[in-house]
Amino acid sequence: MSKIGVKMTCLLTMLVMLAGLVTGCGDTASKDIKIGVVYELTGNTASFGTAAANGAKMAFKEINAKGGVLGKQIQPVIADNKGEPSESSNAMTKVITQDKVIAVTGFTVSSNGIAGSTVAEANKIPFVAAATTNPKVTLDEKTGKTKDYTFRVCFIDPFQGTVGANFALNSLKATKAAIMIDNSSDYSKGLASFFKEAFTKGGGQIISEEAYLQKDQDFKTILTKIKATNPDILYVPGYYEEVGKIVKQAREMGIIVPVVGGDGWDSPKLNEIGGAQALNNTYFTNHYSVEDTSPLSKAFVENYTKEYGQMPDAMAVLGYDAAYVLVDAIKRANSTEADKIREALVATKDFKGAAGDLTLNDNHDAVKGAVILEMKDGKQVYKETVKP
Repeated sequence: MSKIGVKMTCLLTMLVMLAGLVTGCGDTASKDIKIGVVYELTGNTASFGTAAANGAKMAFKEINAKGGVLGKQIQPVIADNKGEPSESSNAMTKVITQDKVIAVTGFTVSSNGIAGSTVAEANKIPFVAAATTNPKVTLDEKTGKTKDYTFRVCFIDPFQGTVGANFALNSLKATKAAIMIDNSSDYSKGLASFFKEAFTKGGGQIISEEAYLQKDQDFKTILTKIKATNPDILYVPGYYEEVGKIVKQAREMGIIVPVVGGDGWDSPKLNEIGGAQALNNTYFTNHYSVEDTSPLSKAFVENYTKEYGQMPDAMAVLGYDAAYVLVDAIKRANSTEADKIREALVATKDFKGAAGDLTLNDNHDAVKGAVILEMKDGKQVYKETVKP
């Protein structure tokens, strides 16, 4: 054999060996299916994001223990959106473009979910939101059309606002309401608008509307104005951090009327901030109650409590259900291709979740019921369920 022939043979051998190494690496990487898990792990709503992320991680752990999906294990890629829209865009961009996830689940705050969905849509990656209730998460604000790749497992604010208004009118017999709105929150502004629409349509009157900003500490000036109008109820569609302070300061000022709010109240920290006594005679709409007696719910509560040493809240169960809805779509798609997963998500119907059955409608929103919870001596007490 000539020297050239020897060199060629060596070169071919090296190329074959290199190809083998590359193939080997590819096989190792393909053993896992990467799914992004993006939540508010730090910041003003960290209680929400941490609980939801815990729910998602528990779901993936259960799925992997049963053999995973499509014969592969799920590898959750955890990212912190830090409770900010800009950081939400950054976190989504990272898990999609750098970590190469096939899909994403996450988000408990609407403003963050809207920012995250923009990135998912641009990259054509399926995104299942857990607890973002503002309609703009799944609807393009400019065109009014449903976004292609964005879905959610929670009800939306038009329904939640209507449920809250009807409860105020029918159960609390309120005819005059005051509203406090977090002007820095899409969630708060949207929910307030839908409550106002339903309350006035039902014969009620909004006699005062006041605005505050997230991270405000002193609400006494606003509450003084509200007290002077003598409302039957105070509606506060905000997040637990500010809500606790608002209720505490309202009670200190002698405002003893019922206070009503939305799912943004649901955090163990609400009691710590507001105080159990001050929170008596308050109510909020929510996705779920731990008093749910369905077998799926009872098993979830038992397993979550064992895993994390505390009772789950609604954010935990929504994070859990969002993870299962996404994996269910991957199974039915029998593929990790984005468009096939998207098509399977569109077809999601009568899914059995820990927070109840759900069907995704034409806007990619979950059609499901809501519960009314009362705060009584520091505990959430189930009042009623409202079907969609």
